[in-house]
Amino acid sequence: MTTDDLLARAQAWLTEDPDPETRDELAKLIAAHDVQELSARFSGTLQFGTAGLRGELGAGPMRMNRSVVIRAAAGLAAYLNKNGHTNGLVVIGYDARHKSHDFARDTAAVMTGAGLRAAILPRPLPTPVLAFAIRHLGAVAGVEVTASHNPPRDNGYKVYLGDGSQIVPPADTDIAAEIAAIPSLTTVSRPTEGWDTLDDGVLDAYLARTDAVLSPGSPRTARTVYTAMHGVGRETLLAAFARAGFPAPDLVAEQADPDPDFPTVAFPNPEEPGAMDLAFAKARETDPDLVIANDPDADRCAVAVKDGTDWRMLRGDEVGALLAAHLVNRGARGTFAESIVSSSLLGRIAEKAGLPYEETLTGFKWIARVDGLRYGYEEALGYCVDPEGVRDKDGITAALLITELASVLKEQNRTLLDLLDDLAVEHGLHATDQLSVRVQDLSLIADAMRRLREQPPTQLAGLAVTDAEDLTRGTAKLPPTDGLRYTLKGARVIVRPSGTEPKLKCYLEVVIPVPAHSDLPAARARATELLAAIKRDLSTAAGI
Repeated sequence: MTTDDLLARAQAWLTEDPDPETRDELAKLIAAHDVQELSARFSGTLQFGTAGLRGELGAGPMRMNRSVVIRAAAGLAAYLNKNGHTNGLVVIGYDARHKSHDFARDTAAVMTGAGLRAAILPRPLPTPVLAFAIRHLGAVAGVEVTASHNPPRDNGYKVYLGDGSQIVPPADTDIAAEIAAIPSLTTVSRPTEGWDTLDDGVLDAYLARTDAVLSPGSPRTARTVYTAMHGVGRETLLAAFARAGFPAPDLVAEQADPDPDFPTVAFPNPEEPGAMDLAFAKARETDPDLVIANDPDADRCAVAVKDGTDWRMLRGDEVGALLAAHLVNRGARGTFAESIVSSSLLGRIAEKAGLPYEETLTGFKWIARVDGLRYGYEEALGYCVDPEGVRDKDGITAALLITELASVLKEQNRTLLDLLDDLAVEHGLHATDQLSVRVQDLSLIADAMRRLREQPPTQLAGLAVTDAEDLTRGTAKLPPTDGLRYTLKGARVIVRPSGTEPKLKCYLEVVIPVPAHSDLPAARARATELLAAIKRDLSTAAGI
């Protein structure tokens, strides 16, 4: 693209932009002839996929802004109308990030203009409330405006269909084609009224549904520290805990209120280094039984426990196994499911309990579609404990269930760590870790994947690679995906690009037999040694 072409394209975008803020931003770039910045913003368009849209806020087609959102909404509306959903209801939720309410209102206007009915949730609420509302209200689709745990400069646009689960192929490519077919924003009807703003009835119905997660008469004594991570979870979680009869959580005050700038954390993700520091400080003051954290849109749940004299985060795989064991102990029936990057311990638990078990591709859009699903989780702190209510990960109901389990164990003078020890002796120690590399240049991820495909490792940490699978070819049970899976004797490695962040993610697992509780320290030491060696050797093989 020549400089003249670039400036002409930017000027055409400026003419259509409905947002004074991004118009002013783009006008200044054009006036300054800032070719480098304009090239970055006009080098293509944000791609609509199975995660919907997610990106940095700003002017231009490679950023999240009202123009991009209006086009996305118009494409979704066209898709719904073409698939026989004329006059169907689309329910729209949003978080407390910059521009989220604007994007939600624009979506409602576009849906109304396209002949669909639209309803917006009454205020910023957790993503699980939107996923619940779709099924509860009989909607044909739902939209959640959120960038979940991404940095403050980002926002996103997540699309659900009428079953209450996120879109999967080919719906994503069909919607993307409708978006691409929009010639101009001037062709998109956007009335200024005609949609509904819901009252608290849908939130009340969601909260009533959370009661079903717990066993009637179960202990409710565990004390918690809770952080909303500057997101929208606090109000809903406190209401759910009060209904359940748990002690009111002690709040991390600095992170309790929604704040789109996320001032106390570099990344508003409980998994990121430093994000839980304030929560741990509060726990040292109040000595609770566990620490609970939601990510900013409250679809994820992090759990920390006292380990010795201080606090540590449980891995998502540890929480996933604990919740599974608790549900099995309560007599749950149905299919247990997880993504391929999660610990194989869930399969062992399900097998011993005589329950069906399924592995899916990464993401709850796949887990939620498992037939007869009773419980699903993935290692990135996502848990679906009430699939009939919310067919997606839900950080509120997961928090309730793990606090119930902590209460049951507390009555027995035991802890979550004691139960993890029992599971290790019963099924083997399943230790997991990640090698996660954040990049500025996405080509580095493609280079690493190409290197591993062209020269796959034959051994890692001295363990022979017995099977190397390129998942782009699919398997007998999985559709194709951009990933690599290595099976080793007593270990497993999966490498894939992140679907929502500029990261290469490598998921490691080792399994060590544990004959008795007295063997646990040696097993953990061996697992730590193996994981470190696998991480080192894999990093070398991938050139990262």
